[in-house]
Amino acid sequence: MSTEKITKRTQTLVDVAMGRTPADLVIRNGRWVSVQSGEIIPSTDIAIKSERIAYVGPDASHTISDETQVIDAAGKYLVPGLLDAHMHVESGMVTVTEFVRAVIPSGTTGVFIDPHEIANVFGLRGVKLMVDEAAEQPIHIWVQMPSCVPSAPGLETPGASIGPEDVAEAMSWKGIIGLGEMMNFPGIFMSDENMHAEMAETRKAGKVIGGHYASPDLGLPFHAYAAGGPEDDHEGLLMEDAMARVRQGMKAMLRDGSAWKDVDNQIKAVTEMGLDPRHFVLCTDDSHAETLVTEGHMDRVVRQAIIQGLAPITAIQMATINTAEHFGLGTEIGMIAPGRYADVLLINNLNEMDIQKVVARGKLVAEDGQVQIDIPAYEYPDWVKSSVHLGRSLKAEDFRLTYSGNNESQPEIVSANIIGVIENQATTRHLKLELPLESGEIKVDISKDVAKIALVERHQATGGVQVGLVNGFGFDVPCAVGTTVAHDSHHLIVVGTDEGDMAKAVEILAEMGGGQVVVRDGQVIGQVSLPIAGLMSNERAEVVAEQAASILEGFRACGCELNNPNMQLSLLALVVIPELRISDLGLVDVTKFEFIPVIDG
Repeated sequence: MSTEKITKRTQTLVDVAMGRTPADLVIRNGRWVSVQSGEIIPSTDIAIKSERIAYVGPDASHTISDETQVIDAAGKYLVPGLLDAHMHVESGMVTVTEFVRAVIPSGTTGVFIDPHEIANVFGLRGVKLMVDEAAEQPIHIWVQMPSCVPSAPGLETPGASIGPEDVAEAMSWKGIIGLGEMMNFPGIFMSDENMHAEMAETRKAGKVIGGHYASPDLGLPFHAYAAGGPEDDHEGLLMEDAMARVRQGMKAMLRDGSAWKDVDNQIKAVTEMGLDPRHFVLCTDDSHAETLVTEGHMDRVVRQAIIQGLAPITAIQMATINTAEHFGLGTEIGMIAPGRYADVLLINNLNEMDIQKVVARGKLVAEDGQVQIDIPAYEYPDWVKSSVHLGRSLKAEDFRLTYSGNNESQPEIVSANIIGVIENQATTRHLKLELPLESGEIKVDISKDVAKIALVERHQATGGVQVGLVNGFGFDVPCAVGTTVAHDSHHLIVVGTDEGDMAKAVEILAEMGGGQVVVRDGQVIGQVSLPIAGLMSNERAEVVAEQAASILEGFRACGCELNNPNMQLSLLALVVIPELRISDLGLVDVTKFEFIPVIDG
C-alpha cells in the first residue's frame, strides 16, 4: 500500500475518533474483552470506519450520524474475531470459499492456511490457485508456502515437487505470510541443503517459518531442529512437548481438529505448570466438513481449552492476539483496538462461546448462525479437475499379499509388520503379529482386527500398487474404504477385508475423479465426490458434510467405531509421522526412515 493511502486511512480514522467524520458502524454498550490488557471492560462502544476500528471507549455517540449503522450489544461480550493459526483447507474437502462460508458463523475471521495438499498434486500452480482464491474472501486468509513437497524425499513420490526457487518466488506474492510446516524434520537436523535454503528464503523475506516436529525424541535432534529455525510447532502430544517447544523459543500450537485432540494434555503446561500462556496458540490443523458444519471451528477449540481449566480470556488470547503477534500482524488483527481491522464477535457467554453476531472487516457477516452476506462461488479451471491417473484397471488379485521367503518349504506362520491405528492421534503403532499362511498368501484376520491396506499410485499412471496390513479399524464384514485424500502425496489409499470390494472402491474413485467411497459386500454404501485435485468438492460445505457423513456411516456399518476414522485413514501414508506408514515405494518405518518388508523373513 502506498504512503498516500496509509496517510489517508489514518487521517480518516482520527477524524472519526474526534467526531469530525461519522462512523459507518457503531457497536454500543458491550463488555470489551481487551486481550491486550487482560481485562473485561463494561459499557464500551466501538466506532468503525470502512474496514477498521476508529474508536473504542465509553461513548461513541459523537461518531454517529443518520447514516451510521448502530448495533446495540445489550451487554454482550465484545471479543476479537478468532484466528486459526495453522490448518489445511483441503482437509475439510471444500474450497477456500466454501470453507469461509462454513466458518464465518462460528466467529472465525482469520485463517493461516498451508495448502501443501494441493501442492503435492499440482505444485506451485496449485498453491497460486489457493492464494488467488484466498484474496477474494470477506475474512482474512493468509497462505503459508508449502515447504516439504514431497514431505520425505526418497520415501514417496508426489505429483509435483517444490524447492527453494519456488519458495523464493512465492515469498514475493501478496498474501503469503511465511513458510508452511517444515515436516522433513530429519532434513533439518541432518542439515539438508534444500530444507535450509527454503528457510533462508523465508528469513530473507522477513516471514515466519512453520514447524512440524513429529518425533517424541526431545534430545539432540529436537534441539537441533529448534536451532534450524522453525518458529512454531503443532505436533506436540504431551504437556512435556508443549513445555519443551516454548522453552526453545517456539510457539506451542495446540491443535484440536476432527481427529487430533491434543489440547487436553498440552494445556496442562499452563494450567498445572504455570508457563506463560502468551507463548501458546490454538489451531485445528485438519477439520472435516461435518465437524465445521455441526460442531463449529475455532469457537469449538476455544471452548475445549476453557473446559480444560483455562480462564476464558486466556483461551481467547490463544486464538487472537497470540496468533496475530506470532505472524507479525499485531497492528492489523487479533485485538479490538483503534487502527486494527474491525473483526468483532458479540457473545452471550464466554464459557460457552455462543456467538450471536460476527463483524468482519467492518461488516455484519453473520447473525444467529446464519451468513448475512453474499459469497460468490469460486470457479476453478478444468485442469485442476483431472488428477486421478491409474494407468490400468485393478482386479481383486492386485490386492493379494504373498510370502516370498527364501525357504523352499513355506512356513505355516509368519511375522508381519502391521500399521496400528491410534484413535484421535496422528501417530501410529508399529505392530508385529504372527499370522498364518494360506497357500503362500496372507489373508485378512477379522478376529485379530487385521485388514489390508493398499496404496495405488495415481499421479504418473504407473499402475503401481503397494499392499500392507493395518490394525485398529475394527472391520467385521467384507468391505473396503477408499480415498484420494491421502496425506501428503495424495495417492489413492484403500483399506478393506475383501479384495473384490477393494478393487471396486478403486474403480469408483477413478470414475469420480477422486473422493472417498465405502463398499460393503459389493455395494456402495457411502460416497463423496472430490473432483478438485482429488481433494476438494465444489459443492457447499453442508452438502459435502452430508456426503461425508455417509462415509462415516459406512465405516460404522463395516464395524468401525473410531472417532472420525476417515481422518485416520487419510494419514496412513504420511511418512513423516511415526511409527509405521505406507507409501508408493513400500512400507516405511518412520522412526528409522527406512523401508521394511510387510512380512519378515
